[in-house]
Order: sequence, then structure tokens, then C-alpha cells
Amino acid sequence: MKKRFIIFSVGTLLEIIAFIFLIPAAIAFFEIRDSGPIQLFSDPQLRGFLIASISSLICGIILRCVGNKEITGTGVKEGFAIVTFGWVILSFFGAIPLFNYFLAQSDHVTISTLISAFTDAYFETMSGFTTTGATIISNVEALPHGILFWRSLTHWLGGMGIITLALAILPVFGVASYQMFRGEVPGPSAERLSPRLTHTAKILWGAYALLTLIQTILLKLGGMSVFDALCHSFGTMATGGFSTKNASLAAYNSPYIQWVVIIFMFFAGMNFIIHYQILFTGKFSSLRKNREFKFYTLVIVTVILMSTIFLQIRGLAPKQEISRRFRNQALSESQIDDKIDLENRRISSFGQTLRHAAFQTVSITTTTGYSTADFDTWPNAIRFTLVILMFFGGCAGSTGGGIKMYRVLIFIKCALREIKTIIHPRIILPLKVDDKAIEEKQVANIIGFIALFMGSFLFFTIIMSFMIEDFSTAVTAVAATMCNIGPGLAGVGATENYAWIPMQGKWVLSLCMLLGRLEIYTVFILFMPSSWRK
Repeated sequence: MKKRFIIFSVGTLLEIIAFIFLIPAAIAFFEIRDSGPIQLFSDPQLRGFLIASISSLICGIILRCVGNKEITGTGVKEGFAIVTFGWVILSFFGAIPLFNYFLAQSDHVTISTLISAFTDAYFETMSGFTTTGATIISNVEALPHGILFWRSLTHWLGGMGIITLALAILPVFGVASYQMFRGEVPGPSAERLSPRLTHTAKILWGAYALLTLIQTILLKLGGMSVFDALCHSFGTMATGGFSTKNASLAAYNSPYIQWVVIIFMFFAGMNFIIHYQILFTGKFSSLRKNREFKFYTLVIVTVILMSTIFLQIRGLAPKQEISRRFRNQALSESQIDDKIDLENRRISSFGQTLRHAAFQTVSITTTTGYSTADFDTWPNAIRFTLVILMFFGGCAGSTGGGIKMYRVLIFIKCALREIKTIIHPRIILPLKVDDKAIEEKQVANIIGFIALFMGSFLFFTIIMSFMIEDFSTAVTAVAATMCNIGPGLAGVGATENYAWIPMQGKWVLSLCMLLGRLEIYTVFILFMPSSWRK
């Protein structure tokens, strides 16, 4: 392990993020530009961004001076180390503006207040960068525009990848570049679109930016402000879920806006290589030939139809059952009645039911986490199905989280193959996707990933069960953070947040977010003693 090269690379990332901080700083400045000079520089959000920018730049310069940009060997271990340490450290500096803002809201600053404020700031920032969308903020609409934009921008940066952005801007990482790209891009393999990795990163970011721009224009045409349209486009294309409204997309009550978001969430859950082929080369045949895309579409359409029909026939869950579902702050009888009345109106016709079922199915499957309805009031069959979809996630090469459709497809094929080989012991059946045989080494990699993912899920669920009494909340809090979704069920449901989770629990869930976004292997490699031997 070339430690000085890792230090140099992390320093480069800090220098890049230092200049990115100036964007929300400019928004904060324009929001308060009419204030006097004293009020201007004492504003907590502007001060926080300037401190974050300056400290990131200074630390970045120091690390680059201390480190060494020369590297020999394959760069495998160094690449994965840079990705993991980079995300942890960038989240630390990214938390500075929120930390400063949270402290400014406190009447008395104590050690306990400092620790609590930093925990919340780090949780929120990690949730942003990992595109999880789990929030500890109860009143989002009270936040200033600079903070709101930074939350959404962390989504957009983390969606395609901070490291991938760095590779597109500064090709200075040498032989470790591909390992960094491989460690950050979601999916079992990182496919190149060009022999030059820098060109591949630029292509992916180009498709990503173009789709974000198109969605922003469409949302603006639907009545959103430019600011809200941009923030929600960031959250959609990154499959993040941070909204500028307390009620998320339900606040707009616009079928047009909701259908636009549904379509672009579906796009975000697709492999971005398909987007590139369609947008820049006009090859629509990739949609017809891609087996993963077909499986992804089949799963979503099936669950939408099932949920719509079930809701139309059965309606919401019984009132007694809804009342028993855990919430951090229990609802009164009248509040429960009002909630049931509101949710019944949302499924009062087939068209409305189809729209809300489609929105929640696509939102959960792509791990975006936006909501237009409180799906925790829906029958248990649908709630359980949505939890299963959390693990499925989007396609490989998308901005979605979860296990990924490609791995699920291979897992199903592998299970069916084992059944056939039991019946016919001498038969040889190679696994194929898109008429291409999958190497047994890759199949083993996928099975190992799923085993590690589910093992980690069980381990962290046990830990959270000691901190949260309600079992549904503990289980889905881990599922929602490991799969980078945001909302779970019960105490962390669609209309709840994570503010009440104990401090230790927030750090555990922050680790779950990191493991889920970097897909287990990237982080676990650092815990192997052989990774640190020369």
C-alpha cells in the first residue's frame, strides 16, 4: 500500500471540493446580499461555506505536499483506499456548513451540543453524498436556500460519483484511476466507453448533466420555481430524495410534476451506458437487447399493477392496524382519522391509485425515496413488497443503490441452474446474459457480494435492535440506509425522519450508507491485513 500516494490523492479531492463549496456560498450570498456588512459576514450559512472552502483548500494543499503522486504496481489497493477514505473525509468537510448552521440555532453551546450538532451534520452529509436521502431535519422549509442547495448538490455529486468527477477533471491518478472508478461506480463491473478512462468519466457526466437539465426544464414548465426544479432534479437523477418541501413531492399535488419525476426516476435507475448510447449515438436497440433492463422494467410494471389492483380492491390497512404502527411521536385519534381520510382521497379513483402506486414503486425500486403518499398506511402485502424492492435497487451502472438488478438476475439464474444440475448431474450450463456467457469468477463475485451484503444487513439490524425497540423500524432503518433509499417503515416511514434516532445509531446508520454506496467490497478490502502489507 503506497500511503503517500493515497494522501496525495485525497488532498486533490479536497482541493476540488473546496471550489465546489463556492457555489452554495454564492447562493447564500445572494440570499442575504441586502444585509449590512456585519450581518453579511456573521450569517451562519455563508460563514459555514467559507470556512468549509478555506479549510478544505488548506488541508488539500498540505496533503498534496506531504504525499507523493508517483505510484508503481497495479494500484488496486490504493484505488479502493482512496475511494473509501475520500468519501469519509469529504463527508467530514461537507458537514462543516451544516454543523455551523446547527450550532447557530442553539441557545447554549456545550460539549454535548457540539457532539450532537456534528453527528447530525455528518449524518445529513453522508446521507447526501451516498444519495440515501435519510434526513434528521424536521422542518426542511425553514432552511435557507444555501443549505437547501448544498443538500441537493451533495446528492448530485454523489450520484455519479465524486471520484468519477475528479477523474473527468484531473487525470492525475495514474494506474490507480481504473480501481478508483471501479470502486465507486455501482455494479459488478465498471464498463469503459472509451480506452481513456478520463473520456469515459466525461461521457457519463455529460449524459447525467443533460438528463438533469431536461428534467429541470420540464419541472419548471410544471410550475416549480427554478430553484425547486433544480434541487428536485438533482435528487431525482442521483436517486437521492432530499426535497425542498416538508411533504416531499406530495406538497405540489400536481399529476404532471409527479409523472415527470416518475419517468426520470425510472431513467436514473437505468444503466447510464444505455443513456449514452441513446442520447449520443442513437442506438435504441440497446433497450431491446439488454436483459437487465427488461428484468428491471418487468419488476417495476408487475409491482405497479399488483399494488394498484390491491389498493383498489382492499383500500388502506384497517384503522386499528395503522394506529398500532410505531411512530416516534404517537398520533392522536383525530390525527389518525385525518391521515386516513387524506390517504383515502389519494386512492379514490383508479387513475390516482395508479399514479401513487407507480410513484412509490419506482421511487423505492430506484432507491430515490421521494414520496407522494404515506405508504405506511397501505396493506402489509404492499409494504412488504416495497421492502423487498429496496434490496433489488436499480440497474448496474445507474445512480441507484441496493444489490442491483443485474446481480439479482444472475442470482436467480444461478439458483435455477443448480436445480437443473441436481436433476441432470452431468449437464454443463454456463450462465448467460444478453447471449454472453458469464465467467464463473464473476458469478462467484456476485454470490459473495450478496452474502456479504445480507450478512452485514443482519449484523447491523441486530445492533440497531438494541437501540430501537420497534422491530419494523430497526429492520427497515438498516435496509433503507444500506440500500441508500431514505424512508423505511414505521418510525422512519415516508412522513417520519431520523432526528430521534440515538446518537450511536446515527453513526451506525452512517456506516451503513457508506457500505451500501461503495458496495461492500470497496470498504471491506481495507479491513484485510494483506491490504496494508508492502
